[in-house]
Amino acid sequence: MKIAKLYHLNDIRIEHVPIPDIGPHDALIRTKACGICSGDVMRWYIEKKAPLVVGHEPAGEIARVGREVASFKPGERVFVHHHAPCNTCRHCVRGNFVQCTTWRETRLVPGGISEYIMIPQRNLENDTLRIPDEVSYEDATLIEPAACVIKALKRIHMRGGETVLVIGLGAMGLMHVLLAKKYGAARIIGADMVPFRLSKAKEMGADEVIDVSQNVLVDTLGDITGGEMADVVVVGPNSVDAMHQGIASTGRGGTTLLFTPAKPDELLTIDPNHVYFRDIRIVSSYSCGPDDTREALNVVRERVITAQKLISHRFRIENTAEAVRLTAEARNSLKCIIVFDEETSQA
Repeated sequence: MKIAKLYHLNDIRIEHVPIPDIGPHDALIRTKACGICSGDVMRWYIEKKAPLVVGHEPAGEIARVGREVASFKPGERVFVHHHAPCNTCRHCVRGNFVQCTTWRETRLVPGGISEYIMIPQRNLENDTLRIPDEVSYEDATLIEPAACVIKALKRIHMRGGETVLVIGLGAMGLMHVLLAKKYGAARIIGADMVPFRLSKAKEMGADEVIDVSQNVLVDTLGDITGGEMADVVVVGPNSVDAMHQGIASTGRGGTTLLFTPAKPDELLTIDPNHVYFRDIRIVSSYSCGPDDTREALNVVRERVITAQKLISHRFRIENTAEAVRLTAEARNSLKCIIVFDEETSQA
């Protein structure tokens, strides 16, 4: 079978390896589609794991199951999370699935952009979902990234009626726009420097957008909001500068959400009194758990999040390097995915 193996961000090779064997409690899927994540193109983050099969947002059809598997059968269409928790440790009991040691150690074999993927028992039992007939394989590749956004918005405890600022309007930023609207935001403002993405944000429900290549974000936001700033600020870019701007854009009693890590050599310094006397909360959100993926499947099924809205480019596995390059460029694209046959986008 073919795999897309990353050695460096600019060195992705299509290689041939044996189809993985499965044990009695495992399953094998034939991959139909897999998304390219912003984490897949974050150089410092992905290259420290290299060499690896890139991609972790697959959807596919079960090709074989182990002799002890009774919960799934060949031919079923599934979404598979690349990590799955034990459901019994202290972190899982508290709902902090991503801190579970088992969650962090589990993975798909050999990875997402592979013609076949072995689903280990833990992943199969604890975070594999059947795809409903009305959800296409392309739609299903959005379940994991949508689940990350859902978890983030749950962590900030939106009550409805908020003014939300989303900094960074790639696919993840636009999912925040779509889901913040669903969860009751009264006003959504998007900020980016790419006209294509600013336009997409307006199409998807942003009430205003700020071109930060032409405007000072904090000043323009103050003008738009009459000095009230934003109740919720989602910081998408992986930079301390963006985080500083996010905190400065957060109004009294508001929340700054750090959705992406900073670069390893960056430190975030804050004026504690600015945060303290304004009652500003700074919240981080890393990845997602099984409760979030189930909710994400529902929002995909409800057509809040769809391939039609968010997938801008489709590539064959042979062109994975181009998909990664386009995603890393972060200009006139949103979600790039790899498709494995001509029928992938059909429900």
